[in-house]
Amino acid sequence: MFVLGIDPGLTRCGYGAVEGSGGGLRAAAAGVLTTDAGAPLPHRLAELQAGLRALLAELEPAAVAVERVFFSANARTAMAVGQASGLALAEAAAAGCDVAQYTPNEVKVAVAGHGAAPKEQMTRMIQSLLSLPAPPRPADAADALGLAVCHHASAGLRRRVAGALR
Repeated sequence: MFVLGIDPGLTRCGYGAVEGSGGGLRAAAAGVLTTDAGAPLPHRLAELQAGLRALLAELEPAAVAVERVFFSANARTAMAVGQASGLALAEAAAAGCDVAQYTPNEVKVAVAGHGAAPKEQMTRMIQSLLSLPAPPRPADAADALGLAVCHHASAGLRRRVAGALR
């Protein structure tokens, strides 16, 4: 299964694609889509939307895992992340992908085994799980790779649940 993870953000939107086959995982792409913080909001949203659309067309993932907007002490930041998340969800659905959302704690449990894993441990685990020669950078791309790994880790459970519901 080919999964695109998206760590939504309006200024920096991380992405990471992970391919899984035969029990192993391989990173296929990782990076960050950026917008100019000084540009008007509608233009930034349009630029991010175009970037997400192009990324989905280029990579053609089967599934997209997006970080769930969970909590923010800063309402302005939460709003921007929510807008970026909505674009990612809508573009993924429009591209025909299966779409899932995971909280940061769900990703930490799937990748590191516990929900309180610090950023450094998460980065090392992602590096190890994907057999990367160096820790993934920047942090937004590493987080997105973690989302894709999380989606792969929960694939078996999703299949069993779907089978039980038939």
